[in-house]
Amino acid sequence: MTASVSQSPVRWWRTAFLTVRDETLTTPPRTPIPELLHNFIFSHSHTILSAAPDLPPPEVTSDLLFVTELITTKSHGSGDLTPTFAHVIQLIHDVSHRLPLEVNSASWTLMLDGFGNMLQFFIASSSFTPSMECLQTLRRVMSTYQRKCSPADEIQLVKFLLRVIESCHSELSSSSHSILNQSSASEVGERKPMPRYGSLWEVQTLAFNMLGETISRAGSSFPVDIWKSSVEVFRKVMDVLASKSLIVEDTVMSRFYLSLLHCLHLTLSDRKCSLSDHVSGFVAALRMFLSYGVSSRSQLTRPVTGQKESELSVASLKSGLEDPKKTDRSPYRPPHLRKRDSSKQIGARGSQGLSDQESSTLDFASSDSDYSDSDGSLKDTESIQKSKVRVAAIVCIQDLCQSDSKSFSSQWTLLLPTSDVLQPRKFEATLMTCLLFDPYLKARVASASTLEAMLDGPSSVFLQVAEFKESSKRGSFTALSSSLGHILMQLHTGILYLIQRETHSRLLASLYKILMLLISSTPYSRMPGELLPTVFTSLQERIQNGFQFKSDQTGLLASSFSCLTTALNTSPSSPQIKEMLQREIFNGFAEAKKKSGVLSTLFQFSEQVSNPPICFEALQALRAVSHNYPSIMFSCWEQISTIVYHLLRAATPEVPAGQWKGHTGNSVGFIGEKLITAAIRVLDESLRAISGFKGTEDPLDDKLLDAPFTSDCIRMKKVSSAPSYELESLENTRDEPTSCQSGIEQWCEAIEKHMPLILQHTSAMVRAASVTCFAGITSSVFCTLSKEKQDFILSSLVRAAVHGDVPSVRAAACRAIGVISCFPQVSQSAEILDKFVRAVESNTRDPLVSIKSNAVRALGNLSRSIKCTIEFEAPGDYGKGCQRDVSISYHPASLRDSRWLERVVQAFISCVTTGNVKVQWNVCHALSNLFLNETLRLQDMDWAPSVFSILLLLLRDSSNFKIRIQAAAALAVPASVHDYGESFSDVIQGLEHILENQGSDQIASPSNFKYRVALEKQLTSTMLHVLILTSNSGHEPVKVFLVKKASFFEDWFKALCSSLGESSSQPELENKKSLENPKKEMICNAIRSLLQLYNDRKHDAIAEKFEKLEKSIQ
Repeated sequence: MTASVSQSPVRWWRTAFLTVRDETLTTPPRTPIPELLHNFIFSHSHTILSAAPDLPPPEVTSDLLFVTELITTKSHGSGDLTPTFAHVIQLIHDVSHRLPLEVNSASWTLMLDGFGNMLQFFIASSSFTPSMECLQTLRRVMSTYQRKCSPADEIQLVKFLLRVIESCHSELSSSSHSILNQSSASEVGERKPMPRYGSLWEVQTLAFNMLGETISRAGSSFPVDIWKSSVEVFRKVMDVLASKSLIVEDTVMSRFYLSLLHCLHLTLSDRKCSLSDHVSGFVAALRMFLSYGVSSRSQLTRPVTGQKESELSVASLKSGLEDPKKTDRSPYRPPHLRKRDSSKQIGARGSQGLSDQESSTLDFASSDSDYSDSDGSLKDTESIQKSKVRVAAIVCIQDLCQSDSKSFSSQWTLLLPTSDVLQPRKFEATLMTCLLFDPYLKARVASASTLEAMLDGPSSVFLQVAEFKESSKRGSFTALSSSLGHILMQLHTGILYLIQRETHSRLLASLYKILMLLISSTPYSRMPGELLPTVFTSLQERIQNGFQFKSDQTGLLASSFSCLTTALNTSPSSPQIKEMLQREIFNGFAEAKKKSGVLSTLFQFSEQVSNPPICFEALQALRAVSHNYPSIMFSCWEQISTIVYHLLRAATPEVPAGQWKGHTGNSVGFIGEKLITAAIRVLDESLRAISGFKGTEDPLDDKLLDAPFTSDCIRMKKVSSAPSYELESLENTRDEPTSCQSGIEQWCEAIEKHMPLILQHTSAMVRAASVTCFAGITSSVFCTLSKEKQDFILSSLVRAAVHGDVPSVRAAACRAIGVISCFPQVSQSAEILDKFVRAVESNTRDPLVSIKSNAVRALGNLSRSIKCTIEFEAPGDYGKGCQRDVSISYHPASLRDSRWLERVVQAFISCVTTGNVKVQWNVCHALSNLFLNETLRLQDMDWAPSVFSILLLLLRDSSNFKIRIQAAAALAVPASVHDYGESFSDVIQGLEHILENQGSDQIASPSNFKYRVALEKQLTSTMLHVLILTSNSGHEPVKVFLVKKASFFEDWFKALCSSLGESSSQPELENKKSLENPKKEMICNAIRSLLQLYNDRKHDAIAEKFEKLEKSIQ
């Protein structure tokens, strides 16, 4: 009996489907197919469903697909097939709940085609339940099929879902299906019964959810065309929302928006092509969700009560940051205790709404999860859902920013406020509105993350055009630069306000990151002068007030000091900050400490060796003060010297202190090593500031500045290792002798007090930093030191360069030797040069770029000071008669190795082929210095042709314009034709070829654009230099070549003369006027030289043309 009962439904299933198959074989069928299906299958659905679990899954799947294909592909007359389609979908949906359907690629295609045809009917006829069942069935089938599913099958599903979404969208966009009449869920504050699947929005929501699952599963393998199609569908849906402002705050629509935004996020985060055409449209729609679910202003707290609805000035910025109102913060309460307390808390708030601080505590005191504690004590599900919509929209905005930052930059004025940032706004909400007022902490954190993404990267470049101007009449045109200036002001206001008041550690850490990026991106010289001091004041107050939880104290305090360091490093330096620091010094540090001055705070925390991260960040800030405000360092020397000395004595590597982590979460190594190095760098920067260090004292730089064509285009080099003296006025320069004398005293103290503790330190990092200090000494200080202290410096450098056991120490020593070798008192000492040469030469062969680059530069500086003599050896020494032997002498002594110079030049040549860009630039610079050696008979050197060939090769082929400029400058150093030797012809022909083909240069790197003019000027100067020398040349190939290229040189000189005429017709500065005559004189000399050559060669026609050129320029 049991067997017969179990077999009866199975037999019924097979009989029913076999009968339908047989009946459909006749053409036409005796019974209409809808009626046939109803008689044999639909009317016995209970029996059919009970049989499914006992049948093989492949058989069940085959029969169901047969029915699907039968009803969707055959012609069935003019009757309404919607009920039949609904029965088919319901049958497949119910069977799939009882038995997993097994499909393959072919059956998957059949299922999607059949379901797609039926869905078109359902959507058009508003048959919502079968539409949902259709999608749910596909979702269930895919859940079992996804492991075997191919990428092509996933793509088919995406195309299917996009068609469904577009169909729903078209139907909803029609006049009879507005959001208001299709949305069956309740409006805010109302409760109405909601039928099952009562809206096309539910259908679209499910389709978006399935699409999101598919993209998460296989989106990375989708081709570009599928990605584009998805973006276009999202854009269509969101354009309607934006154009009609169709944002409804109810449960159904919240689910729809969340599914849509989630899909958009997944697609944008995996960008496959440009989004520039869609950024503005998406932003216009997304910004409408920034206040979604915040139904009234009662949910928003006004941070500054009574503030006028007007443009915030610096004064209002200060007032908004002063005297913050303290709010009571309740500690974390577990879920089982919140329910009993929630009614009391809500009752106490009354109609005032949640404050910003209260909401942070109440909503997210437990964790960062999405209300994982579902006890219902904080907010109802509907409010949570709406909050998630806001978060999803903000995340999509961040995706757009990261995907196409260039196009996104034009949307700043839509997403950020230009006024009244501290005023809550329900309409036209901005990211700052969410950050300041959103009651949902995750929305505020997402806003902070998005602001961080906006301020990071390329935005720091276009923000440099920002300038703050007081707002004019409303409605008048506002320039982008002015709008950006107002945005930056509002960002400062809002972020500083939150930093003063926020207690949630995660959000506060994000706020500090935003502030650092904001400070780095703001052109303070174009903003109100009081803005940057206000930043200092706010950070200063926050540091003094501390933080609520001890666990946050170290990380957040370190972030505060990092922001201070960033503000101190702003360029150009701020006159207001300098005045503020000087005022603190004038009042005295003891008094300033009571009032919490910036310097006194830095001194205070830099002494806290027991808290390494804070001590380190305070030292970093002190170093920034020394670098950007050097004039105040003389007054701070006593405090800095004391702090560094005590830290060197206390934080020693002999007492291992383990590792600590800074606020960024990166491991920072041993406490002693890290802090000692930071302290040494403060000491180094302070000594440079006090002694007036401005970079290497290189005569080659003076030579370039004296050249007429290069002096007006080669900018004064900003040496990164030199303090910034941009704020130093003429009054300060008058005190240079006193400053220099003070620098001597400070250096003497450092050599006696600090250097013995660090030069022989066990840490390589410490030793490298200590040796680097000597690279910041000036010649005026060095020559005034006692002989004992000079020898101490020189011996320390030689020892570090020769016996240094780590690369960083040897590189630092070579760098310092390169600086000191330029000092006159050093270059005139044979003994010192001998030691320096031996110490540096071996390091040029080191494979490490850091060592090789510094060694080459130092060797080049040394080669300028070496005296070269020609000695003739006795014929019998080598059995070859009289041989010329070039040797190097350091008057009065000389090296016995007569081939040292060849080794030096060979080292330079080797570095060209084995070094990177920096090494190649240093080689060109070193060769320039070598050519400057007046005792060197360049024309007699066997290696000279190779050197000139290498310089011409770099000038022609290097992709780096800075190297090409330096190579061209080196070619212009030899003072006579004889110095060029046999290479003179090659140099002229090479320069002419480069000039003739200059227009065809391909600029591979954008960074080369700013050096293009400088390269053109240097080439012009070098070409004129060698042309001036041609009249003294006896090289026949040179003369033949110049005659051959007479036409080119004529046109080139005409262009030069024309450029001088254009520049002289424009308003010029005095220094440009002073350069006009030297330029003309140089051009005239070159023309006269060629004119003499053409006259000597009897080329009268050419000579006549050049005579006219000469007269035209005079």
